[in-house]
Amino acid sequence: MNIVVSICIVILAAAIILGLIRVLTVKDLGSRAIVSDLVYFSAIGILTMIGIAVSSSIVLDVIFLSSMVGILATVALSRILTRGHR
Repeated sequence: MNIVVSICIVILAAAIILGLIRVLTVKDLGSRAIVSDLVYFSAIGILTMIGIAVSSSIVLDVIFLSSMVGILATVALSRILTRGHR
């Protein structure tokens, strides 16, 4: 189980590194927002893997709350970028 968690953490860390590189090279704001969401939710994935490794229910509560904040931030940013149009 620890090997699988470690492999998942490495894959998610690679996604974060590639996402940060992509944020620096992208031109428009929409693509930058999507890539920043990828980085944020990959970090939440790493936190999830750590929570699984240590078997802590408190870490899972933090993960649920941060996921909700991430989703709300994504919706708010999409409303800002579209200037409120649906």
